[in-house]
Amino acid sequence: MLIVISPAKKLDYTSAVNSPLTTQPVLIDHSEELAQGLKALAPQDVSSLMSLSDKLGALNFERFQEWQTPFTEDNARPAVLAFKGDVYQGLDADSMSDEDLRWAQDHLRILSGLYGLLRPLDLMQAYRLEMGTKFANPRGTDLYQFWGDIITDELNKTDSSVLINLASNEYFKSVRKKAIGARIITPVFMDKKDDKYKIISFYAKKARGLMSSYIIRNRITDVEQIKNFDTDGYSYSAALSEADQWVFVRD
Repeated sequence: MLIVISPAKKLDYTSAVNSPLTTQPVLIDHSEELAQGLKALAPQDVSSLMSLSDKLGALNFERFQEWQTPFTEDNARPAVLAFKGDVYQGLDADSMSDEDLRWAQDHLRILSGLYGLLRPLDLMQAYRLEMGTKFANPRGTDLYQFWGDIITDELNKTDSSVLINLASNEYFKSVRKKAIGARIITPVFMDKKDDKYKIISFYAKKARGLMSSYIIRNRITDVEQIKNFDTDGYSYSAALSEADQWVFVRD
């Protein structure tokens, strides 16, 4: 079983890191090609490219300028401990044991606009580059064209029979679903509002992290066991689920 999640805009490069091991991103050569193009942008170009404020544009301009290989534990940190958005609040990797993180290394992947695909303990330098960014490059007009089949091919190398899609639509679009050699299960999380179950973005993002954490901490390899997920009051709804889209609701 393999889980895929999205990255986050919010990063933490200041707190202490406790990791049983670190690894190098497998697609780093492609990242370097992207980084060279990004380094050529002026601060205002970075702001325009990603619709950022001048302050955030300047910050990410500096990040691109400072981005360089080789990655070490002094200039980078494990991806799963660097991202700090809603999904990662639910995942709570900081509280995982070394054994949890080692298991996650084999069963969790993070989609990324700059790095393509990251294992949890792959070293990563700070960046912001969302997958939907229309950044023209030698391979096309956007990042979907840049990554092409590369991410899909890397996912297929795991030989997993089931892929749990806990990524956002923006990021999972980088995966060629018809070429994936695994059954794709997409959990959906709904909360009750005005007597109806609805997807509420903040809660749904956190729930993706909660489910990832549930799978990792319980070492789940039988996909049917995911239906037992009950963290934070969620429960599986057979009535609302269909085929490989599994719905979890919370009142």
